[in-house]
Amino acid sequence: MIVVGEEETRERLEFGALVEAIRDAFKGGIESPAKHQHYVEVPGEPEGKIMMMPAWRSGDYVCVKLVNMFPGNADRGMPAVSGIVILFDGRTGEVLAQVDGGEVTARRTAAASALAADYLARKDSKMHLVVGTGRVAWNLIFAHRAVRSLEKTFIWGRNYDKARAMAADAMKLGANVEAVEDVEAATRGSDIISCATFSADPIVFGDWLQEGAHLDLVGGYRLEVRETDDTSVRRATVFCDTLGGAPKAAGDLTQPIASGILKFEELHDLYALVGGSHPGRTSDDEITMFKSVGASLEDFAAAVLIYEQVAKEKP
Repeated sequence: MIVVGEEETRERLEFGALVEAIRDAFKGGIESPAKHQHYVEVPGEPEGKIMMMPAWRSGDYVCVKLVNMFPGNADRGMPAVSGIVILFDGRTGEVLAQVDGGEVTARRTAAASALAADYLARKDSKMHLVVGTGRVAWNLIFAHRAVRSLEKTFIWGRNYDKARAMAADAMKLGANVEAVEDVEAATRGSDIISCATFSADPIVFGDWLQEGAHLDLVGGYRLEVRETDDTSVRRATVFCDTLGGAPKAAGDLTQPIASGILKFEELHDLYALVGGSHPGRTSDDEITMFKSVGASLEDFAAAVLIYEQVAKEKP
């Protein structure tokens, strides 16, 4: 059995290759049932969430991710997400690899957003805003650069010092990144806006979106929380990662569907974009919105990508 730790997982999941692996996964052939999840009470803090996410391709591989999400870890300076991904042989059930689940989750989540942006963001997009200062937010800076030639990324967070520190770290890696204190101004000046927060209430508002903007919502994963408002939904053509997941789990979709602002039939997902049944962006002034909650086939794609790299290197 191969064991791949956090640092090696990060190194082997290069965003260009990971985006393409996830694109291939959405072409079909992988069984990806709904995640099994429970909420865990944490005294004096937001509830934690435990999930089991399986996926398999018949006769090939079976992948299972066990992952925890504890928002209160932000105050401890710890990642909110931790877990493991186990890859099995699809014919024998043999354990092939154990991979760091927190890093897989962060990178495949960002890569799925980048994949969506490849169909939904304007080809000439140059300015990018990341709202949030956690691990997924960090990865979104670089994932979107795998599909668009971005000139600059702005970072906004409730803690400006954390945003400034993240921007400095990203600059050391060659990205042009600036921390900002005015989220409205940064939204109005950005072509792509990515939100990766645990906010309960909207942070980015539809009136702020310029024509042609692409709104990328990652963080809100519960029915009662929103990262954007109804105006964004009204103005945008709305997409999600999977029709079987996000419209049932994320307040940014469930609430406007329940109120009649958005019809389920108007939603399209990555299967439709990758498969070609929906063309994606249709004009330069169209506003697009993508909402993700994660899908196990993304973990499958990441785990197989890592395993096959390592297996080739073994004597």
